[in-house]
Amino acid sequence: MSASSSRADRAGAREVEESRGKISKPSPRDSSTALGMTRDPLIEEFLRYLANERNASPRTLKAYRHALTSFRSGSKTSWKKCAADDFRNYLFGIMKRGQARSYVRLQFSALRTFYQFLGARKRLRHNPVREVQLPKIEKKLPLVLTRQQVDELLTAPTREPKSRSAPSWMPLRDVAIMELFYSSGLRLSELAALDVADVDPYTESVRVFGKGRKERVCPVGLPALEAIQKYRAAANVHAGALFINKARRRISARSVWLVLKRYVRRTSIPISISPHKLRHSFATHMLDRGADLRSVQALLGHASLSTTQIYTHVTVERLKKAYADAHPRA
Repeated sequence: MSASSSRADRAGAREVEESRGKISKPSPRDSSTALGMTRDPLIEEFLRYLANERNASPRTLKAYRHALTSFRSGSKTSWKKCAADDFRNYLFGIMKRGQARSYVRLQFSALRTFYQFLGARKRLRHNPVREVQLPKIEKKLPLVLTRQQVDELLTAPTREPKSRSAPSWMPLRDVAIMELFYSSGLRLSELAALDVADVDPYTESVRVFGKGRKERVCPVGLPALEAIQKYRAAANVHAGALFINKARRRISARSVWLVLKRYVRRTSIPISISPHKLRHSFATHMLDRGADLRSVQALLGHASLSTTQIYTHVTVERLKKAYADAHPRA
């Protein structure tokens, strides 16, 4: 594949992440079956390429399959004979249904990457998707917690009465999970996939495999390391999955989400909290305290600096608010 193809893959994966929670969810059934279509051999070959050669996540594969089969359901023209107007009509139809711009861009990210694949593997000379101008995505500033709210959330497990059916070590596990989220700015999937061997207390770091199985090493603060050590000792966890459920199997990403949601209800935090908001808070607080943008980009595992730059806008807005609240002539 060419360098432009690789860039398209990365951009497409980034738009999948940015669209998280904002796009219409496809049917739980396979999209091609849901649309009453037989499987398209080119789509299947493309998805195998993404999975085997680009290490695309299951979420990306599902989103791309849905996007490609959705377009095919309304077009009888072969992929190699499709023209730019076919995709402009498809874009118009999506916009007419009132879909969010993030959803539109995700659909066309899949189509654009697919045609890159056809150009490289099937010698298709023309990419009609390139000629379609897409609506710009709305820039929304991420919501972040204050440092006081973070402190309140991190101590919530120790204040909540333990359920009789829960193991005695479970509150310690929950503290360790939230401390590590905020300490290292990990993604939800990254934290759930951690093994005991990935955390090194001597170098005060954690080894993480991010998108595309890219490895990075993130520093871990002493409060998080101490919380992990207390949990491991109480739960007798010495190898394998770092965070386990009461059945002593690896905790799922969904269970981590529910853990956080339960403790938020025990705090005075007025907004809905997801694990990703702890990641937002980590990045914003780092910049507030003087960290440079490149360092925060490396810690978050962002492929592009432009993805990290959103946090500079958050920091500027916070400074403006502080100024307006505190300055006598603001």
